[in-house]
Amino acid sequence: MKLLFELSYPGHGMDYLPKCEVKDYKLDEKYLRKIPSHLPELSEVEVVRHYTNLEKETYGVNNGFYPLGSCTMKYNPAALEVTANYEGFTELHPFEAEEDVQGALEVYDRLGNYLKEITGMDNLSFLPAAGAHGEFTGMLMIKKYFELKKDSKRTKIIIPDSAHGTNPASAAMCGYEVITLPSKDGYVDLAELSKLMDDTVAGLMLTNPNTLGLYDPGILEITKIVHQHGGLVYYDGANLNAIMGYSRPGDMGFDLCHLNLHKTFGTPHGGGGPGAGVIASKEFLAPYLPNPLVEKLDGEYTFVFSKHSIGKVKRFFGNFLVVVKALTYVELLGAEGLKDASGNAVLNANYLMRKLEPEFHCAYDHTCMHEFVLDLSKLKEEKDISALDVAKGLIDYGVHPPTMYFPMIVHEALMIEPTETEGKETLDNFSKDLKEIIKKDAGELHTAPNTTKYSRLDEVMAARHPVLAYEFKA
Repeated sequence: MKLLFELSYPGHGMDYLPKCEVKDYKLDEKYLRKIPSHLPELSEVEVVRHYTNLEKETYGVNNGFYPLGSCTMKYNPAALEVTANYEGFTELHPFEAEEDVQGALEVYDRLGNYLKEITGMDNLSFLPAAGAHGEFTGMLMIKKYFELKKDSKRTKIIIPDSAHGTNPASAAMCGYEVITLPSKDGYVDLAELSKLMDDTVAGLMLTNPNTLGLYDPGILEITKIVHQHGGLVYYDGANLNAIMGYSRPGDMGFDLCHLNLHKTFGTPHGGGGPGAGVIASKEFLAPYLPNPLVEKLDGEYTFVFSKHSIGKVKRFFGNFLVVVKALTYVELLGAEGLKDASGNAVLNANYLMRKLEPEFHCAYDHTCMHEFVLDLSKLKEEKDISALDVAKGLIDYGVHPPTMYFPMIVHEALMIEPTETEGKETLDNFSKDLKEIIKKDAGELHTAPNTTKYSRLDEVMAARHPVLAYEFKA
């Protein structure tokens, strides 16, 4: 498919604007661009057709099943777009005076109160842009906490071997040495954790349920061990779908956490953004939250600043319309509805996991939560069909592939999250499709997808030699 730049040709633009009555102002030469802007010249109908055709070549949750593990690609209710399109919200400017945006600040405050109740935390900030940014913010808070305590020897962060890759990246970016904690039967190895803990450990980063989809039965013991040695415990709450309304990170013993509104609370992913990586903490860490916070003082909402804060982590105060959508989602569902969403997510995952037996082997044969991980190493060994082959084969069935080869501790892994928004018929069809795929000839699957406009891409070449910008011909 051609790009807009390739469809363009001189003199074929459109101009509906009246002649400008403002006199031309000649800019200083130093402000002028040195190379052409290469803005495409197209008619309106050509632009509309281009984006309509482009939409047809993309796949999202509105097209069909999207079981992408740990990413919660679930249907986002259309009702959320109604409130997000109110003029009073869409026409706001980040630099407006506080007295003129009281309604917007109330949105932050109301959703913040709901999220504090859901997480069991005492205070929070909406400043982080998304999940990994929230993790990084949390690590900065831990660092600031120990700096002010003048405890400079705490230079390590412990992270389980099943963790998402952003966890060690966030810790390392803050200058911490990352220590890997091995798993035992899918859970944290308590004995190994005890061995690793000493007065050089600043904290433990953990998600529960973990990326294997398992709720750790020893979670209270885990947080207790870390606290006994003076460390802090960080909760990766990117995906809260399995426990919302049933269990709270604050009650498990966690000191701070982040949330991804675009995963749990019905707001769209949007191609990597916009999102919101809310960072929440217990009271003793609240002074270190990024400035500013929203509080209601003397009947008015205002921004407040802490002198011990890690500072700003983003220029403007959050992705506001994402927050509006999340608030709408919470108030539409209510407490019981949010709990039902979690229950349905867990029910769907367990139903599908058992539905795939005995043809597929689950990496850890436990009751799962919102997702589960298949281990296809036996299939690879016996039939030369890899996890990649199965994932690509699903495309021919009109299904988006699940997460592949993650977590790294599972060979030939397929991580599947059906989410709470899918019905039994969809799950049954998906199970049927997977079972049909592994009966195919290995050679056929090695080239899958075979029915799409584009065949299998050379992903190694793409990763090593990415083309990041369009090169205009001279």
